[in-house]
Amino acid sequence: QVQLAESGGGLVQPGGSLRLSCAAFGFTLEGYAIGWFRQAPGKEREGVSCVTGSFGVTYYADSVKGRFTISKDNARSTVYLQMNRLKLEDTAVYYCAQRRGGCMISAPELYDYWGQGTQVTVSS
Repeated sequence: QVQLAESGGGLVQPGGSLRLSCAAFGFTLEGYAIGWFRQAPGKEREGVSCVTGSFGVTYYADSVKGRFTISKDNARSTVYLQMNRLKLEDTAVYYCAQRRGGCMISAPELYDYWGQGTQVTVSS
């Protein structure tokens, strides 16, 4: 049974850092792309970053490029999102999601399985 479980969210001040984890169950990371998405209140879900299964190619939204880093540990079946220099506008619920094939962070509807999400709040 495919499951994804996010963790690592919390409250952080602007300029701070958090590392999110996405633990995968029921499949191997090598065969699937894993994307990170976020949704702020009143806004649509948006793609943040993604890593492909086979070659670990990474993608980032322009809004987080240079601040966020996605990585994965196939042996631990876990994908990470290191978030540095956090801004107020990064506040959202962050989700990880899985799809077979390449990354398509502009199209969350193409992802098949989703975690429950973890809240990230950036506030002074």
